[in-house]
Amino acid sequence: MESMLNKLKSTVTKVTADVTSAVMGNPVTREFEVGRHIASGGPGMSWRIYNGTKKSTKQEVAVFVFDKKVTDKYQKFEKDLIIDSLKKGVQQLTRLRHPRLLTVQHPLEESRDCLAFCTEPVFASLANVLGQWDNLPSPVPTEIKDYKLYDVETKYGLLQISEGLSFLHSGVKMVHGNLSPENIILNKSGSWKIMGFDFSISSSNPSEAEPKYVCKEWDPNLPPLCLPNPEYVAPEYILSVSCDSASDMYSLGVVVHAVFNEGKPVFQVNKQDIYKSFSRQLDQLSRLSPGVLSKIPEEVREHAKMLLSVTANVRPDADQLTKIPFFDDVGAVTLQYFDSLFQRDNLQKSQFYKGLPKVLPKLPKRVVVNRILPALTSEFVNPDMVPFVLPNVLLIAEECTKDEFVRLILPDLTPVFKQQEPVQILLIFLQKMDLLLTKTPPEDIKNSVLPMVYRALEAPSIQIQELCLNIIPTFANLIDYPSMKNALIPRIKAACLQTSSLAVRVNSLVCLGKILEYLDKWFVIDEILPFLQQIPSREPAVLMGVLGIYKCTFTHKKLGIPKEHLAGKSLPHLVSLSIDNNLNLSQFNSFMAVIRDMLNRMEVSLTLEEKQRLAKEQEQAAKLRNQQPLAPQSVKPPATNTQTKDLTSSLLNNMTSLSNLSMNSGPRMGPIQGSTIPSSFPTVAPMGGKSTMSNGFNTGFHSGGMAMGMHPTNPNMYGGMPTTTSTPNFSTVAQNQTQSAKAPDMSALDSLFTSNKPKVSLNQMGSMPASGTTAPSPWLSQFGTPQAPQTSTIQAAPMGGFGMQANPFFNPQNFGQPATVAPAPPTGMVKHSTSVNKDLKDLFG
Repeated sequence: MESMLNKLKSTVTKVTADVTSAVMGNPVTREFEVGRHIASGGPGMSWRIYNGTKKSTKQEVAVFVFDKKVTDKYQKFEKDLIIDSLKKGVQQLTRLRHPRLLTVQHPLEESRDCLAFCTEPVFASLANVLGQWDNLPSPVPTEIKDYKLYDVETKYGLLQISEGLSFLHSGVKMVHGNLSPENIILNKSGSWKIMGFDFSISSSNPSEAEPKYVCKEWDPNLPPLCLPNPEYVAPEYILSVSCDSASDMYSLGVVVHAVFNEGKPVFQVNKQDIYKSFSRQLDQLSRLSPGVLSKIPEEVREHAKMLLSVTANVRPDADQLTKIPFFDDVGAVTLQYFDSLFQRDNLQKSQFYKGLPKVLPKLPKRVVVNRILPALTSEFVNPDMVPFVLPNVLLIAEECTKDEFVRLILPDLTPVFKQQEPVQILLIFLQKMDLLLTKTPPEDIKNSVLPMVYRALEAPSIQIQELCLNIIPTFANLIDYPSMKNALIPRIKAACLQTSSLAVRVNSLVCLGKILEYLDKWFVIDEILPFLQQIPSREPAVLMGVLGIYKCTFTHKKLGIPKEHLAGKSLPHLVSLSIDNNLNLSQFNSFMAVIRDMLNRMEVSLTLEEKQRLAKEQEQAAKLRNQQPLAPQSVKPPATNTQTKDLTSSLLNNMTSLSNLSMNSGPRMGPIQGSTIPSSFPTVAPMGGKSTMSNGFNTGFHSGGMAMGMHPTNPNMYGGMPTTTSTPNFSTVAQNQTQSAKAPDMSALDSLFTSNKPKVSLNQMGSMPASGTTAPSPWLSQFGTPQAPQTSTIQAAPMGGFGMQANPFFNPQNFGQPATVAPAPPTGMVKHSTSVNKDLKDLFG
């Protein structure tokens, strides 16, 4: 790991040192930051090309650097020739201005170690693209190594070079003299530009006369950098020391061959014996075999053969070459039109942009992104053109990755988000909102995209509001919840309450119904359902929209309405709406169906809760019955039976002693069922009869009919029968009891009534089990006989999901408008939009 880091560090250090040493001390570095070495080009591939940035404006440039160390192997006069030749080429390029020539941003600067100048941003030279990697960084950049030219790029590139030569020959009266792939530069957008005017020749005649060019004789002793590339030079230049514009056309023919043959020229030239090589070349050109041009497309093959003709007069000129059918490719024509847009008026531009979406899919992505996109985004400064340009930009954005969108498109779109005029801009953005929300970073969505949606909801145009409300559900899942809750929903509610358009009001309700699934239950109950009661109008479409929201909330598995809200708010509101006179029978039945569903759900819910409660109670009782007593070691069933028997015997003995003191009366009534009345209790004669009773103390105690005793003052009160009463003497009873009976043994009673045991009453003792039986646990006796728990399966009402079938807003067949025309609303309430009938038909059937 450490070795890899050291290797990386040394590589970075080396690259930095190379860049620093390459331009150290050059005046160019005062204004420009020099970056990475990216390409090479120019005569003999002698210029290194670096990325650069202007310090003051941060404008991107390309920095061309020639390291003078290359000339160290030559003598001084040869060094001077090389430097002078390179200087001439850059100075000539700086003076010339044309779209097909490389644009110089900063003129040539010379220092002790190098020459440097700055141009428009550059990708590479055509020679680099075709596989000539001299003077490139090591390893070769992947973007160059893997670069493959598309047909449209090749066609339009050759057309651009032809146009550039036409400008030189016709406009400037100049021969380039060294046209070759190394002197053709591909800029950052992919355009082909001409450079390398080191050996250019200007006409010696005045501009109005026939141009005449004087060229120098070929000197094989000069350094290669002081001579044109012999493989691309016309034969007459070498053999007859003559040249004209046709010489450049021959060079163009060799370039055409190289482009379609992996960078190889038509012939290899022996630079040591150049005259002999060119003599042989003349013979071959005179009888050029078809196999030499076999890789050139058939549409341009004959023209390439004419360009390579030995006779200069046969070669077509640059202007003629631009008009051949080979360049009538739709992609090449489109790119050519973009390069001439600055010459067009708005009407011509708008017509062109309208047809562009049909062409874009036919072009390679690299061409579209590098060539067409920059031209389109440059039109954003013209508000009148934005509605025509924007659809094409968004169409390109669909094919871009998220990173490409953020890097290449979003910076230019951000200012357009804020434009409110013309209104078509907002409409186009709304239609592509899913694209924007998918590829735009969250921070930019919050700051740029959503504010545009909010402006659309608040727009004065009813059409924009309708479109916005219709589109919001398509991208609601991409909006973060806080933005939807705090910004979007309040604006939809405001649009519904404040609008004077029925279409906007209905669309607001439909929009809310479709985005309910993205809200939480309590927000819907607290904010959406109360809002429904604030809607002022009572048109059938509005009422059905309200019903739809209730139904969606009630049936959705994530939402639902609590029974308390159903009983207190939802059902009363729905019932009041259901009797509105504007509803037809079908719509009334829709209300009734929802109301019945709600009532059934309440009934099922409450029944289920009650059965669950009873089942839970029975389950708890069963658990208690199966439990042991809290203190089983202190209360034993056998001891309980013995104690109860001893207590009963003692009490009976005492009562017998008491009754034996004076028991001389007649038969006595049996004990009342369920009581423990002793047998010595005096009996009472039946009502209406008359008897003489003995109370154990005084004979002749008379009783006359009432077992519960007679009225003390009115003997005739109960049936009018006379009675004789006598007050018993209980003190005598106490004395006799004390004298005749010994105090009973109460040990059994004491042992039973301990502090941990409740005392047993006579009534309880009367119901004690017989001796020899096992008494039940006092804990179990407090419960009745358990009943088997009743179970019942309650079939709950279906709780549907929120898909296209369950949501009435996506399947509104039940929410149709009445067949007959509803009465018009009062004047001033709601005015119908022109599109409301269509909207309602689409929404509610």
